[in-house]
Amino acid sequence: MTASADLEILASDLPIARVLATMVADSDRRRTVRGLAAQPARFRLSELRTRLLRERVFKDSSRLLTRLKRRGLLLELPEGKGEKVYQVPYPEELRQLLLDELERSEAVETSALGPVPDERAEIRAMDGEFLDRLREVLRDRLEATVEFGKTFNVQKLAGYLKGLFGEELYFDSLISILQQYALADAPLLAPTGRPTGTTGFHLALFGPPGTGKTFSIDDIVRGNPRSGVPPHGLPGRNRYCGGITPVQFLRVGAAYTGRTFNFIVPEFNDWFKYRGMVEPLKLVMEQREVKWETTFGTVGPYTFRSFFSVNYNVRTAGAQDYWTTIADPNFAALEDRMLLRFHPMTRARFRAVEASSERLELGELDFSLAEKIRDHLTLVYAVETGHPLVAGKFRTRPVRLERTLYEKLREVSERALKTTDFPKFSPRLKSRAVRLAAAASLLTYFATSPQETVKIGPEESEFARRFYEEEIRAREGRHGRAAG
Repeated sequence: MTASADLEILASDLPIARVLATMVADSDRRRTVRGLAAQPARFRLSELRTRLLRERVFKDSSRLLTRLKRRGLLLELPEGKGEKVYQVPYPEELRQLLLDELERSEAVETSALGPVPDERAEIRAMDGEFLDRLREVLRDRLEATVEFGKTFNVQKLAGYLKGLFGEELYFDSLISILQQYALADAPLLAPTGRPTGTTGFHLALFGPPGTGKTFSIDDIVRGNPRSGVPPHGLPGRNRYCGGITPVQFLRVGAAYTGRTFNFIVPEFNDWFKYRGMVEPLKLVMEQREVKWETTFGTVGPYTFRSFFSVNYNVRTAGAQDYWTTIADPNFAALEDRMLLRFHPMTRARFRAVEASSERLELGELDFSLAEKIRDHLTLVYAVETGHPLVAGKFRTRPVRLERTLYEKLREVSERALKTTDFPKFSPRLKSRAVRLAAAASLLTYFATSPQETVKIGPEESEFARRFYEEEIRAREGRHGRAAG
């Protein structure tokens, strides 16, 4: 390859370049069979446009594609039958050039090592969105929301999502919505009455593209008006980070000191490809003090108290072995710090995603509880965070942990330990199951008597047990779903 000079991509085309780099890598993987190239890497223009739309990049890609064609990095094929098809002669070289250009564009961003100038305006807008919704609930729907909450629990939420997406897909959307409840970061109380943690947790869905990860962490939370999906998540508490680089994020994060939001990152794996970003991202995920030093200046120190919902696309070799399918050196950073769900593209999952997409496009999905769930979530969050508009009406209640939950989960781990001398799952997984049960218990805030604490009931314990068992089975590489 001779076209090795800088591409000099215009700043407005950088979001397109980021998406294109991922597409080139995907097309390069698709062309190989057992490590050998079976055909030239290629992609359709419609594929690129679909990916750009999914990543909320609403820019014309023709200028960048024309520039790459002139440099010999793309070849337009005549066989498109009305649709443009591009061949990539040097896929790995093109991908690296695009990533280098993206990294170079950040290296010159020396004037904004402090918070991005309009981020505080973004926070004010999100605060306004939440406040507007809360006022609406209190003014127009308070009685109906409390009444809905009297019968609402994790089983009812699971049944609603199962009716929408089926047995194969509903669990991820369920966990994503529970994470929204967990953002209240309500205290967890031990039986002794001592606080031992909070409900909040990071969520990561990982696996190959096309397994429904983006829908679960973004569309179901923020809504997608283009496909008719209404929002189910907290209004004004989810910051979308599509197109934001990790350098930009580290600057943006300083504006959120002392606040708790949720950052939705559709391509979290790309953030780890930037030089020097792995350690700062680990500090962010651990909610520790962040300080990032460069030759141009320093960001921080500041303490990050927010959470993440992320997709992490990885190369996989099959669905059988949780560990050997992961060919990514940064995978352990997520495994140690986030609640992870593995998404292999099995035959069953392909059919489930295909069927769900068909029903969505045909208008057959009935999101009848979306508004009620969102009102309930808004009110519970306001109560548990001590918002002044509800402080005189409801009181904050921590979640009480009981030994019976731990005993139930220990039964699951003991059964798994009997099958091997070298377990592949971490004790941290049990703690995440407990957090999930605690988050699920917040759904029952209005369903239980107004005691001093929210208790984790049988439904929440069973839900945690199922999650724990399924995740152990995934890590042990065994077939089948958990019973229950």
